[in-house]
Amino acid sequence: MMQPADIARTLAAIRERTPLIHNITNSVVTNFTANVLLALGASPAMVDGADEVQELVLRCDALVINLGTMSADRAAAIRLAVGAAASAATPWVLDPVAVGVLGYRTRLAHDLLSDAPAAIRGNASEILSLTGEDAPGLQAGGHGVDARASSETAREAARLLAAETGAIVAVTGATDYVTDGVRTLAIANGHPMMTRVTGMGCSATAIVGACLAVQADRLTGTAHALAIIGVAGEIAAARSRGPGSLAMEFLDALHALDEEGLAARLLVEEL
Repeated sequence: MMQPADIARTLAAIRERTPLIHNITNSVVTNFTANVLLALGASPAMVDGADEVQELVLRCDALVINLGTMSADRAAAIRLAVGAAASAATPWVLDPVAVGVLGYRTRLAHDLLSDAPAAIRGNASEILSLTGEDAPGLQAGGHGVDARASSETAREAARLLAAETGAIVAVTGATDYVTDGVRTLAIANGHPMMTRVTGMGCSATAIVGACLAVQADRLTGTAHALAIIGVAGEIAAARSRGPGSLAMEFLDALHALDEEGLAARLLVEEL
């Protein structure tokens, strides 16, 4: 079972090593994601040009691919970066934003699954779409970038996707489920107000990248990342007056998070 002390050791490793996390991410959240990684103790790089991504991948400790804002040029850069990560055995994480809603990014996401992502982090609608399944009474695609299905409805789809791809699959929502296809961890931390701040999900994926940069066990690293963002979000919500102050308090909570704070709030079980 995941313990606060284990997560604290992952946090300490990030703060000590300052891993370089290369993000090709949603342009809407670039600044917030970079600040999240800095607050955590990692070093962000936000290079997305096809002329430079391969070179940077060879220097980074993890690669994060977020499909939030898509174009043909960005897709080309993503393919180059993922290919370089595979060649260098650099862990890379896929965030399939709005997959199932728009055809171009859905096809790209399915293509990328063959390039061995270390982890996939998405909401229920996105994970269901990657497996071709529908939530009961709903289409697999979400509403914009938001999920219409609960994380519980995608739990089995996440397990099957992990078994098929070899990636750790995290489906996030009110409860987060993290699976390698055999073991599944449920993490019930977080706060509803986090859904009112743009970039929280994207930041969760970036934190997964940072944890995988220092944690060899991918299931452990991915679960640690979601526990970190969930607990920090709870601490921030308790101190904030609304979404605007939550974003500020969240960065401060990440920066100060320690074993004591984790022990006071961590809600995790193995299913």
